[in-house]
Amino acid sequence: MALEFRLPDIGEGVVEGEIVRWLIKEGDTLREDQPMVEVMTDKATVEIPTPKAGRVAKIMVGGGKICAVGQVMVVIDTDGSLAAAPAQEAPAVQAAPASQVAAAAAASSRLPMDAAPGAGKVLATPATRQLARTLNLDIRTISGSGPSGRVTKDDVRRAANSTAPSRPSASASASPAAPAVSKAPASSAPPPPVGVLPGDERIPFRGVRKKIADNMLRASQTTAHFTYVEECDVTDLVEVRTRAQKRASERHIKLSFLPFIIKAVVSGLKKYPIVNSTLDTASDEIVLRKSYHMGVATATESGLVVPVLRDADKLSVLQIAETLAQLTERVRTGKASRDDLVGSTFTISSLGKLGGVLATPIINFPEVAILGVHKIKEVPAVVGGQIVIRQSMNLSITLDHRIVDGYEGALFLQHVVALLQDPTLLFMELV
Repeated sequence: MALEFRLPDIGEGVVEGEIVRWLIKEGDTLREDQPMVEVMTDKATVEIPTPKAGRVAKIMVGGGKICAVGQVMVVIDTDGSLAAAPAQEAPAVQAAPASQVAAAAAASSRLPMDAAPGAGKVLATPATRQLARTLNLDIRTISGSGPSGRVTKDDVRRAANSTAPSRPSASASASPAAPAVSKAPASSAPPPPVGVLPGDERIPFRGVRKKIADNMLRASQTTAHFTYVEECDVTDLVEVRTRAQKRASERHIKLSFLPFIIKAVVSGLKKYPIVNSTLDTASDEIVLRKSYHMGVATATESGLVVPVLRDADKLSVLQIAETLAQLTERVRTGKASRDDLVGSTFTISSLGKLGGVLATPIINFPEVAILGVHKIKEVPAVVGGQIVIRQSMNLSITLDHRIVDGYEGALFLQHVVALLQDPTLLFMELV
């Protein structure tokens, strides 16, 4: 008997995923709950185990391909009958478990805006759906060019270009009777192929790198980026961190400057809550977050990943350092769970000793701000009329100018700087 295993509902409105890699191959014998496949969605990469023991009869969706929720991913022979069945006889197929069917139905029912009654579900990623809503388009009216009729971002943009009204000329606007002049839609021809030169190497553009590209493009297309920079004298903070490192070492904790920065950021978010917000375009409302979940951009072999430190306002400096170390280890070893990678309300991007002088990080959509932390170095400074050597670094805040005014963003960053320049104030804060 065959079990058709379908991509289960992963939650949070996810309707499809990319097959990163199969951990099994056709003909393999599986034990129950054995890790079977890695699937990447807009939210995270998850590892899916096999629901029953058996033999892998057929892998239906290859690596690098898109699989919709409810679509058959793999056929598992649970009792050996497929191998013995006559060639002309179709194998008996056992229905997927009821929980999987219900999950797929639930995923469909959660998307009323994207599926006309009786018309079936529109295949599109959450990012594509968000782009359609931003451009005020009904995704049900857009023809998909992707696998299995999936609607892509290019499909949405082509639809927007073809339906966008042209701007009338001055003479036309002066005369109501003048007919409207329509523009030809933008060319939808595919880009020309890249020429091949001797020695070139081609790397598949998919997986984590493709998701990073999609998220960066979405952020740049849907937000109005604005960056403000401030210098920060961290001489006193360097001394405090050096003294605190002894206590941290007793608990086998490596203490960097990041936990102190996180504490200062949380204080700033409480004072200026607009920076800890998001825009709900479906209801035209700004949502002020009351949780303080810090995303911390982390470099891995696969690309930049953002694990989430939850409830940073409830943790001490040493607790933040310890939790961050555990999160980073799980991310870099590929053991991070989905919960480790979703739900941040504000993101910090730091390259540590490689932090450079200045950068303008791209906002981690759908947040409205991201903090860039740059290299600490010795600089000459005037203190009390004397030129002395101080420890200094630059901080940059990139804001979604649709939501956060530059003045408020500057006040937020100056509050963070003030706490880092005088750590005694930092520890007086109820954060």
